[in-house]
Amino acid sequence: MSVAILQFLGTNCEYDMEYAFKLLGAQTQIVWHKEEELPKNTKLVVIPGGFSYGDYLRSGAIARFSPIMKAVADFAKKGGYVLGICNGFQILLESGLLPGAMKRNENLHFISKVEPLRVVNNQNVFLEKFQKDEIVEIPIAHAEGNYFIDAQGLEELRENHQILLEYVTNPNGSLSNIAGICNKEKNVFGLMPHPERAMENVLGKSGGYKMLESFMRVL
Repeated sequence: MSVAILQFLGTNCEYDMEYAFKLLGAQTQIVWHKEEELPKNTKLVVIPGGFSYGDYLRSGAIARFSPIMKAVADFAKKGGYVLGICNGFQILLESGLLPGAMKRNENLHFISKVEPLRVVNNQNVFLEKFQKDEIVEIPIAHAEGNYFIDAQGLEELRENHQILLEYVTNPNGSLSNIAGICNKEKNVFGLMPHPERAMENVLGKSGGYKMLESFMRVL
């Protein structure tokens, strides 16, 4: 087993993510959130998008207490790779595996569109196939994607090269246009855009293929 894809009540992108990694030739397994251990030989954990627990309280606020998240935290502390997309990013923030928080979009509306992103930092396994400042178009679909962190936290993100992606047009009001970040160790990644929805040219965009393909060298 290489890629463990988590499934919560309300998750809706786990099968898209499974399909994306199968296109890349990776072995995958969908893991129910009540499991207490990850599959053996897991090299990458993916927390996909959706509406875990209906986004009650706050997006990701309940899912963070699911049994599988303790295993994910232990996996990350040992250097294992973790990728959270949209709701998965929100869960990583609520779990403390990434710094900051999500607020409602600035216009208070759900946004679903293809969004141009700028690559800020490519010194990591996730974006190493991209050039710095390269523009890639990836779909977004969220109501709570307005990233926030305090001034000290923002400075630390910049100093440690943890800001991965920025919105070109900033559709949701995110602080400093932030669309994706990583931890200091650069093994936990979170972004609001959906690379698994940009895997094939027949669907209009394929930039997501290039993103997820980077993980193949560690699987």
